Amino acid sequence: MNKPVVLVAEELSEAGLAVLGADFEVRHTDGADRSKLLPALAGVDALIVRSATQVDAEAIAAAPKLRVVARAGVGLDNVDVEAATKAGVMVVNAPTSNITSAAEQTLALILASARNTAQAHAALKNGEWKRSKYTGVELDEKVVGILGLGKIGQLVAQRLQPFGVELIAYDPYLPPARAAQMGVKLLPLDDVLKQADFITVHLPKSKETIGLIGDDELHKVKPNVRIVNVARGGIVDEAALYSAIKEGRVAGAGLDVYAKEPCTDSPLFELDQVVATPHLGASTHEAQEKAGTQVARSVKLALAGEFVPDAVNVQGGVVAEDVKPGLPLAEKLGRVFTALAGEVATKLDVEVRGEIAAQDVRVIELAALKGVFADVIEEQVTYVNAPLLAKDRGMTVELVTSSESPDWRNVVTVRGVLADGRHVSVSGTLSGPRQITKIVEVNGYEMEIEPTAHLSFFTYTDRPGIVGVVGRLLGEHGINIASMQVARSVKGGKALIALTVDTAIPADVIEQIISEIGAESGRSVDLED
Repeated sequence: MNKPVVLVAEELSEAGLAVLGADFEVRHTDGADRSKLLPALAGVDALIVRSATQVDAEAIAAAPKLRVVARAGVGLDNVDVEAATKAGVMVVNAPTSNITSAAEQTLALILASARNTAQAHAALKNGEWKRSKYTGVELDEKVVGILGLGKIGQLVAQRLQPFGVELIAYDPYLPPARAAQMGVKLLPLDDVLKQADFITVHLPKSKETIGLIGDDELHKVKPNVRIVNVARGGIVDEAALYSAIKEGRVAGAGLDVYAKEPCTDSPLFELDQVVATPHLGASTHEAQEKAGTQVARSVKLALAGEFVPDAVNVQGGVVAEDVKPGLPLAEKLGRVFTALAGEVATKLDVEVRGEIAAQDVRVIELAALKGVFADVIEEQVTYVNAPLLAKDRGMTVELVTSSESPDWRNVVTVRGVLADGRHVSVSGTLSGPRQITKIVEVNGYEMEIEPTAHLSFFTYTDRPGIVGVVGRLLGEHGINIASMQVARSVKGGKALIALTVDTAIPADVIEQIISEIGAESGRSVDLED
């Protein structure tokens, strides 16, 4: 029997190769050289790459036997995940391989910024002995504000505690009790900005976090504050940071990431108060070795037909054929749930009802959890870390199954209880021969609406004229309604408008609609990746 063929297109550690062992035929090629890569893909079952190999639709088409693409690292900019998914090819990466390295790089920049290490080093090598010019500050008894307490933020907090600092943090999706267990006090963003002597960023890059630390925010900070960003470029507005340092409103910064990379020419580089590194967060031998061994294990699982925790698409693993279509449905429902809730639930039930309940549907629970945390966590959320994220945030999760489903062949519900006792729920199904995804219930209101890229929900008191007001306001802002449904409990009682629109509705427009129709609540849900 022929062994499965694994093509290693870039350097892989000896430890990674050892994980593959003798069960596979391992071939090597230069993935950066297109003329070598494409012919080498014929007959390959698995492809392992780092960042130099472009795995696009052409490359995937050149490998008709390909079952898994493994990226030995975190980012997937060089892998066309959509093309791989359409071809039935699993894509995996190594989402936790660099978290220790990123946390340590954060501490390096905090300390370098505090003690002017890089500037003094450059001056001394230039023949200058200027001790007084580079007098720094101690960390002892300083206040460190951590923006985002995901895995990297938590590691940073742990490593800072021996320095005698006071730790405060902003993370709207972490319960205060869980933060307190880590020795961290949760505060609103403005309070962190006003109190911190050091601010370190560990948030995901999203529509909500791009430019989060901008000119307004930098007018609220202490003049002695030092800001460190080893997360994602663009979260800290670089132009605003430059102005704040020039004007003496910020004492210094340590930067490892930039809005546009590679970045070799920035006004910030002209400032003596800035320590800058070229995105070295994951650049350690250990992180590279961990990445190699993690993806090698995933390749072994994938080629054995087993469930792969670090799969970033939903094509792999030992999952019944009837269950597989429910995975993207459950993930979307999880994302809608979090958008509707606006916070992480204290208790979450994932209900699976209908014919598929007879199968092992634990993976649907994982998919729903993956969706719940997808838009609020810095690191990539996977099937393996989603339960840990729930546990870290004090969320109890239960899977409920039943073969009874009076209205639908199969239906998945994500239902949760929030900290203030409110209940939020959203249900969905796959309808008809084409298995069209539909949301069929929101907070007890029945409906049938496709979860397109942009949705909005408004709860209000049922009365005439509301639909017209909503349509007029959206029209005034150039937002086209794709579909609209209205559901109500009783005539004149509570009602819900569900909308799908062609473009995202800005937050100020949502607030305007809430105000004009006297809505109890209004939420915008963006499912566009």
